[in-house]
Amino acid sequence: MYELKTKQTDNSVIEFIEQIDSSKKREDAYKLLDIFSETTGYEAKMWGPSIIGFGSYHYKYESGHEGDAPLVGFSPRKAKISLYFAPGETKREELLKQFGKHTTGKACVYINKVADIDVEVLKALIIESVSFLQAMYPAK
Repeated sequence: MYELKTKQTDNSVIEFIEQIDSSKKREDAYKLLDIFSETTGYEAKMWGPSIIGFGSYHYKYESGHEGDAPLVGFSPRKAKISLYFAPGETKREELLKQFGKHTTGKACVYINKVADIDVEVLKALIIESVSFLQAMYPAK
């Protein structure tokens, strides 16, 4: 049976942020913590060793694979900051055109620093992602 690697833990978000080597990246992590917390209304939780997630949802695929994941989140990695949004959310591409300097993956958007992006667009991306996932995977 497949075991999920990224699970919610009881580890401290603040302790994790304080261990970030770069003072600039640490400062950005605190900014993102505030933005995500205020925008979602959810308390930040650690998911796995390095993802700060907000809220959660339970998914189940047709294959039978299921699990829990944060609605949105971020991870201040060494190279770039990863922002996690819902894959498949339809307004994401349009919002990203106004977002600022970034690159994208399947579910991730990568930024170098918060100063490179439009924070209001970030808030819109967060709201759209949370709404999309809550509609797709309603809480039971």
